[in-house]
Amino acid sequence: MSTSGNPINPSRRRLGQALGAGAALTAMAGCATQRVAFGGRPLGRVVVVGGGFGGATAASYLKRWGGDSVDVTLVERNRRFVSCPLSNLVLGGSRRIEDLSFDYQGLRARGVDLIHEEVIDIDAVRRRVRLEAGLWLQYDQLVLSPGIDFLFDEIAGLDRKAQDTVLHAWKAGPQTVALRAQLEAMPDGGTFVMSIPKAPYRCPPGPYERVCQVASYFKAYKPRARIVVLDGNPDIVSKKGLFLAAWNGPYKGMIDYRANALVTELDAAGRTVTTELGDRVKGDVLNVIPPQRAGDLAARMGLLNANGRWAQVDWLTMRSTAVSDIHVLGDATFAAPAMPKSGHMANQHGKLAAAAIIEQLNGRSPVTPVIANTCYSFVDDRNAMHVASVHQWVADKKTLEPVAGAGGLSGAASELEGQYAFAWAQNIWDDMLS
Repeated sequence: MSTSGNPINPSRRRLGQALGAGAALTAMAGCATQRVAFGGRPLGRVVVVGGGFGGATAASYLKRWGGDSVDVTLVERNRRFVSCPLSNLVLGGSRRIEDLSFDYQGLRARGVDLIHEEVIDIDAVRRRVRLEAGLWLQYDQLVLSPGIDFLFDEIAGLDRKAQDTVLHAWKAGPQTVALRAQLEAMPDGGTFVMSIPKAPYRCPPGPYERVCQVASYFKAYKPRARIVVLDGNPDIVSKKGLFLAAWNGPYKGMIDYRANALVTELDAAGRTVTTELGDRVKGDVLNVIPPQRAGDLAARMGLLNANGRWAQVDWLTMRSTAVSDIHVLGDATFAAPAMPKSGHMANQHGKLAAAAIIEQLNGRSPVTPVIANTCYSFVDDRNAMHVASVHQWVADKKTLEPVAGAGGLSGAASELEGQYAFAWAQNIWDDMLS
């Protein structure tokens, strides 16, 4: 369930409650007391850029654990948070995008200063962030949760004009709603074509869950429609057996899955995609998910020191290994071994960074982290399954590694797991936004 309050162990012993399969959150470590500088002035100013699962969590827990000892400002261009987890249910028709959208007033009530603007520059030498309106914000520590952006140029023909009609819907919001409208407008007997990029990408099981949701909708309303899945990977990346059970069970005959079918070219006008092997596939609705990298702000800051796509971090503190005193969270990071790019993991990153910053402000060394991840996938509007893992610090390798025997995988999709999934979502939204 959701963690809250002061998580500190006064004895300074390591604290890291690694929750098992189906658990929503993992408690992070911290300190029982925080010092405040002479005269009541805060020990530090922290600016957090990006109000997603990582950034909102970091802002919340900096205030929960730091109280008046830290000034926290969250800069997020959007006034409402829209959850990517559960957004595939909008495509299936069992949820509305409004059900997954929330404001940031809970963070304001906790004492976080909110600024809804775009960050256009960061001066790491002078430790300041420039906003679109021209204001500079000074910081002692900077937390970036920039999410992902797309490598559109790696797919010939996927230019700006094509992007208006060939959607990825891999950032929950307007494109999710627009893709749902395209599915509704598609004729019965039509073809939905979805492409999956090579891993790593945001939410490993997400594309396969999307296949299930679209199939669920087609089965009810367009029973003659078919789905073609062009996967750039050699096999289903996550929960293979569980997804195949659905595809070969209630959705048998509806799904044409093709591995090693990386899409490299698009003809938007002709509604056709071409794979690297030269196979041409035509569809009534094309859902092309491009290759991904860390968000544009991280790229502009020179933080992408892993394959030119992802930001490497010190896993004790979430600090960038490219630029000092900048902490990078979530999907933008070059993942530790077996660590997925997921909303739950970004939430854990936010707590890890918050704990490290509070420790530093109080003149102490960072605690040894243990964090966990749980990811649910729905095969229809009620039945879901999960995969869970626990990751702990390994000092000699200077990374987080999965704990053998911890976590696990569902035996089968079930309605009970669907109830757990909805509870997980509500808990993590409450945890990060309050």
